Amino acid sequence: MDQGSLKLIGNTPLVRLQNIKIPNDVEIWLKYEAGNPTGSYKDRMALSVLTTAINNGVINKGDRIIEYTGGSTGSSLAFVSASLGLNFTAIFSDAFSDSKRQTMEAFGANVIIVESEGKGITPELIQKMKEQAYILSEEKNSFYVDQFGSKNVLKGYLPMGNEIKRELEGIDVFCASVGTGGAIMGTWQGLDNTDIKLVAFEPLQSPFLSTGKGGPHKVEGIGVGFEPPFLDRNALNEIRCIDQEDAFNMCRTLSKEEGLFCGGSTGMNVCGALEIAKSLKKGSKIVTLACDNGLKYLNGHIYNLQYI
Repeated sequence: MDQGSLKLIGNTPLVRLQNIKIPNDVEIWLKYEAGNPTGSYKDRMALSVLTTAINNGVINKGDRIIEYTGGSTGSSLAFVSASLGLNFTAIFSDAFSDSKRQTMEAFGANVIIVESEGKGITPELIQKMKEQAYILSEEKNSFYVDQFGSKNVLKGYLPMGNEIKRELEGIDVFCASVGTGGAIMGTWQGLDNTDIKLVAFEPLQSPFLSTGKGGPHKVEGIGVGFEPPFLDRNALNEIRCIDQEDAFNMCRTLSKEEGLFCGGSTGMNVCGALEIAKSLKKGSKIVTLACDNGLKYLNGHIYNLQYI
């Protein structure tokens, strides 16, 4: 059966930074996931979870799909749902970029807004959103995606590692910021090489992985304030905290100096990779993820001049 627009997901380019000065002439490579249909690697996860549910007879065309989301997951679920004839309802918040709400609605999603305090992303806000999603998922012909629990989340990210492995040899470090832990661990498993050092990043403003205490921050898609369900701490070599302001500045640097237009988690990934490069030998190779497209953030604090 022809998959239509779903065939556009995956096989994204691997791009080497060319112009930013990198310590020790280390190579930093970005898996450019902005090349997916909604501009995010979350398309891979949405495809995996929903097609598996359909193939297993758990959901049928016309059923309602439920998830709480900061917007990138929601945009991906809205896109895949539209392609598969499903109806998506997103539990969203005003703490996240309004362009993501617009994207979800453009794909036909019903978006329910949970108000935040001061536009901050906090553990309390995430809990409120989660509770509302749980309630809605109890209704007839409704399916809760469970991005923080479904085994098919990891399965969706395995191809990222497979694609990187096919294209680049001699990788020394793979590093990425952590939300559910699905992308970093799924890609790591797809790389299938335990000699590669694995490093996780989190916002300095919400250092839950490092200290056990979360806090308000503005890097969308990561730093959820509780233990990421897919993160295997035993596989990690290191956890590093990155200041969100450095990450946002790096986003602007990437767009101006590399022509790479990305969101805050990508800025954090590159900041972290540059720090790691300081301790590596000349010519080492670091791979990280360009998680999503900067178009999602034009109305917010990263690229809008009134916030800078």
